[in-house]
Amino acid sequence: MVTIETPKGSNAKYHYDASTNSFHLKKLLPVGMCFPYDFGFVPETKGGDGDPVDALVISETGTFPGCKIECRLIGALLAEQHTGRKKVRNDRLFFVPEESILFEGIPTIHGLPRTHLKQLEDFFVAYNKSEGKIFKPIKTIGSTAALELLHKQ
Repeated sequence: MVTIETPKGSNAKYHYDASTNSFHLKKLLPVGMCFPYDFGFVPETKGGDGDPVDALVISETGTFPGCKIECRLIGALLAEQHTGRKKVRNDRLFFVPEESILFEGIPTIHGLPRTHLKQLEDFFVAYNKSEGKIFKPIKTIGSTAALELLHKQ
């Protein structure tokens, strides 16, 4: 299950606040930049940055903040994030909705074209740069390794 914070195509980043059980506008992206797919988190997990594990839902449709989607994990982008002198792991897990038609035949992230994966990496690098952070992709891993990573969270 993935909870969506920011819908596909949005130039606004939303953040879920567990203390108020609501979604808040966190920031606006630079002109011309938008989220390529729905972005959210895996509930009841904690990533290297202290927040729930980040999730990108690769789908042919967009949703809305708060939407919960039954998904299957297809892989992850392992990455380090630098803010000043502080360095943390900030991996991105990639999912496909159980209800997807276009992506139902993709069993693992390596089933996507390499150029598509590179564009997703480039998005996260640019997004973090706009926040004054450095995002360094390490490598992509398939569904089995990503599932092991998720279970460690």
